[in-house]
Amino acid sequence: MTVVTIALADLDDPRTRALVSAHLSGMRAASPPESVHALEMAGLQHPDVTLWSAEVDDRIAGIAALSRLDDTSGEIKSMRVDEAFLGRGIGRALLHHVMGAARKRGMTRLWLETGSTDEFLAARRLYESEGFIPCGPFGKYRADPFSVFFTRPL
Repeated sequence: MTVVTIALADLDDPRTRALVSAHLSGMRAASPPESVHALEMAGLQHPDVTLWSAEVDDRIAGIAALSRLDDTSGEIKSMRVDEAFLGRGIGRALLHHVMGAARKRGMTRLWLETGSTDEFLAARRLYESEGFIPCGPFGKYRADPFSVFFTRPL
């Protein structure tokens, strides 16, 4: 059984920075520049954004962020599992953690944007299995053939 520890991410930790960099590289490889909505390090440092990391055996296995949209809703950002940890439940553990944190902050709805191509199929299946339903663009997003939008009440 994989023991996963989830805590606030240290944005100065080189391991965190490396996974954020890998996430950005993956997004840029899978989508045209105008369709990449992943947060850079500066965006992850915004006061309305919280980033968590999942550790397994002192290795960062994944990251996930919650961005406050308003008093009652948030957006899931920067969900990424290191390739060495795929298929071990890290993404689901992070998703549950973010959902719990959103509830504790008084949020009643979550939103997210993910890719529409095959590279994002596992992510879309994860979100749907946790009760997220497809929806139209929200916030500053616009319709884009490379994006799929989801929402879920908490």
